[in-house]
Amino acid sequence: MPNSTYVQHLPKDEEKNTKLWESIHNELKEEFGIVAYKSWLSRLKILGFKSNGDLSLSLPTEFLKDWVSTHYKKKIEKLCKQYFENVKRVDILINKNSDFVSLESLQNHDNFSTESSSPLDPRFTFKNFVVGKSNELAFAAARRVSESNLVSFNPLFLFGGVGLGKTHLMHAIAWDIKERDPKRKVVYLSAEKFMYEFVKSLRYRDTMSFKEKLRSVDILMIDDIQFIAGKESTQEEFFHTFNSLVGQSKQIIISGDRAPSDLDGLEERLRSRLSFGLVGEIHKADYELRLSILHTKIEAKKDVVVDDEIIQFLAKKISSNVRELEGALRRLVAHSELVNRPLNLEVAKQLLHDLLKVNDRKVSVEDIQKKVAEYFNIRFNDMISVRRSRVVARPRQVAMYLSKNYTPKSLPEIGRKFGGRDHTTVMHAIKKVQELCKIDPSFAEHIKVLKKTLEL
Repeated sequence: MPNSTYVQHLPKDEEKNTKLWESIHNELKEEFGIVAYKSWLSRLKILGFKSNGDLSLSLPTEFLKDWVSTHYKKKIEKLCKQYFENVKRVDILINKNSDFVSLESLQNHDNFSTESSSPLDPRFTFKNFVVGKSNELAFAAARRVSESNLVSFNPLFLFGGVGLGKTHLMHAIAWDIKERDPKRKVVYLSAEKFMYEFVKSLRYRDTMSFKEKLRSVDILMIDDIQFIAGKESTQEEFFHTFNSLVGQSKQIIISGDRAPSDLDGLEERLRSRLSFGLVGEIHKADYELRLSILHTKIEAKKDVVVDDEIIQFLAKKISSNVRELEGALRRLVAHSELVNRPLNLEVAKQLLHDLLKVNDRKVSVEDIQKKVAEYFNIRFNDMISVRRSRVVARPRQVAMYLSKNYTPKSLPEIGRKFGGRDHTTVMHAIKKVQELCKIDPSFAEHIKVLKKTLEL
C-alpha cells in the first residue's frame, strides 16, 4: 500500500495523537480485561490516516487480524471515532513488520506458569474495590475464598452484567492469595484464553501437557465462562479439568454474565456443577455506590480536580455499568489534560453526549413491541400470540433482539413479555437476527432504521 494514501501526522500533532492512542489502549484494557488485552489487542498499531477519513490500524498476523476484527472491531472503531477527529471508518490490516511474538516462541513459552500466563492488573485489588449493597455478597465471598486455605464452597461462581466488577474481584482474589502464600499455584484465564490454549495444544499434539499444567494448580480461575458456550470440545476438556480439581479439593473460581442455570449453550452437566458451590450475583450499582466509585478514582489521581457538580452529574446520568462510568471520567480527565483547560458541566455534557444519549434512553419491552409491530404492519397482539408464520415470527424475533439491546431485562424476563416464552427462544431469536444482519443487507437496514427510531 503506497504511503501517499495516508495523511502523515504533523510533528506538532504527534504527541497529542500518541496520547490519544494510549487512551484508546487504556479503554480497551478496561473494557476487555488485561488478559484479553495482552493476548489480542496490545499489538494493535496505527498505520495512518487516509484523506477520506478512514483510519488504518495494523496487526502482525492474519490470525490476530481475523480474531480482533470478529470480536473487538466494533468497540475499537467506536473509540477511534470518539478520540480522533474526522475518522469515519476503521480498517484493520496486516503489517508483518510490526513487533510480534513468533509462533515458535509461543510454542516454547510456558503459558500456564503463574508468572507469565496469568497477568493480573495491579489496580484490581480488594483495597480499591468499592463495596455497596449491590456487590457486598460477592465481595464477602471473594474475601472468604482468598483468606482460607480450606475450600469452603466449590466452585465460587460470580455473575452479573458487563462492567460491574466481576473481573476486578477475580484479580483481587488472585493478588490476595499470592500475597498470603506465594507458593500456591494460581492460574487465571479468560474463557477465550482457555479455549485458545486448548486448541493450540490440539494443533501441536500436546494435550497431555495442557491437562497436566491445569490440573496441577491450587486455584483455577476462569473469567467470562459464557464464551465457551457452544464449544463442545472445549466444554468437554473444562468438565474433566473441573472434576479433577474438585476431586483434589482444589479451589475453582468462575465468573459469567448470567447465573449458571441461564447459561445457554453449556451442557447440562456443566451447568449443574457450576451451580453446586456458592453463586454470588453482582447487581447494578446504585447512585450512592456510583458516587463513591467516582470519588475513589479521583482521590487516586492526586493531581486531578473534578468539581462535585460534574461528579454528581456523572453518577446520576451514567447508570448502566461501572466500566462506562469510569470510562466517562477518564475521557473527561484526558481531555482536560490534553487541552490544558479546567472542566465545567457544559463541556462535560458535550464530551459525553454519546454516553448520555444511551443512558437517557428509557425504552420498555412494550415500547419496542409496538414500534416493531407498527414497522412491519402486524398487530401488537401478534407479539405475544402462538402464531409461527414467518410474517409474524420474524418481527417477533426482531423485537426480542432489540429488547435485549435496549432494555436491562434478562432473557427470561424478555421471554415472559412475549407470551411466556422461555429464555432459549429469546436466545435463538437474538442469534437469528445477528446472522441475518451479516448475510442480508436489506434486513440489516431494517434493523438500523428501527434502532434509530428507538434512539430518538
